[in-house]
Amino acid sequence: MSTSMPSPAVAESPFAYPDAVLSVRDLWVEYRAYRGMVQAVRGVSFDLRKGESLALIGESGSGKTTLSLALIRLLTRSALVRRGTMTYRRRDGKEISVLSLSPDELRRFRWKECAMVFQSALNSLNPVLKVWDQMYDTIKVHEPMSKQEARERALERLRLVQLDAERVLNSYPHELSGGMRQRVLLAMALLLNPQILLLDEPTTALDILTQRSIIDLLRRLKETLGFSTIFISHDLSLAAELADRVATIYAGQVVEIGEVRATFYRPCHPYTLGLMRAVPSLTASDSEMTSIPGSPPDLIDLPPGCKFQPRCGYATEQCTASQPELYAVGPHHGAACFNWQVLSREHEDAGKP
Repeated sequence: MSTSMPSPAVAESPFAYPDAVLSVRDLWVEYRAYRGMVQAVRGVSFDLRKGESLALIGESGSGKTTLSLALIRLLTRSALVRRGTMTYRRRDGKEISVLSLSPDELRRFRWKECAMVFQSALNSLNPVLKVWDQMYDTIKVHEPMSKQEARERALERLRLVQLDAERVLNSYPHELSGGMRQRVLLAMALLLNPQILLLDEPTTALDILTQRSIIDLLRRLKETLGFSTIFISHDLSLAAELADRVATIYAGQVVEIGEVRATFYRPCHPYTLGLMRAVPSLTASDSEMTSIPGSPPDLIDLPPGCKFQPRCGYATEQCTASQPELYAVGPHHGAACFNWQVLSREHEDAGKP
């Protein structure tokens, strides 16, 4: 397992911002398993700016959810943060180390500073409690206030997500539609006005019209409340529409990160390009979907060199021998690929008349 880190000059340019509300550096997360340690997150570094949306894209099992759970320290007992730092900057400018928070400090950090909307709304809500009981429990634990104040806060947040607040507040989760449950989760996450919102597949299992309404709602809420978001998605169209920046995750590592237009119009890592080619196009009639060959690597027994090279059509002997650094390939755009210039030239040639 390589523990080398790119040189500061290479590493800082793609992901460092002076106005970041969250700075993650060299984060490693492993899971204890029968065969050994599962290297779920490997040397991840990035910054999240105030008011920004950062999308994490990649195949299932690439480490996206583990990374998001590590940010609020909700990992299972079998998980181990091997090393790294996570620095959060509060609204008053004070910086705190998330990994150093005590249990009481962590309770105040969650929901009030950073909240998460989990993937399945039906599984996230308690089926035997009304929505009001669950929202009040959240407020009571993280920011004590009177019951009347809590109810007014809950009603205000439900109205903000465009629900019939009084009716929904007195309903059980099973009495609500999938889209309504997703909106309830959003309202609960925003109860204490967090500065960061984590979203794990926010539109999964919803029909296309409900997905559209959730996307529009997220955009309006972000503009109204000014929070920053990190969201996980397999849907590249969702990432293209909601994200300001995109980070491509492969085998627990950020292999490309950059502004959304730069990343999708000029991808500099073969894995990002492969993900894009696996999506059907509505404009190019002659384009064909092409799946990425092979399978993701065994995270217990990773291959040498670049972890994507067994599946990569651009791989060379250098890719087998050593792990590429996160090279600066443009303004605040980084790619961990020795052959990123080849991809860049291909895009340039394709754009010529």
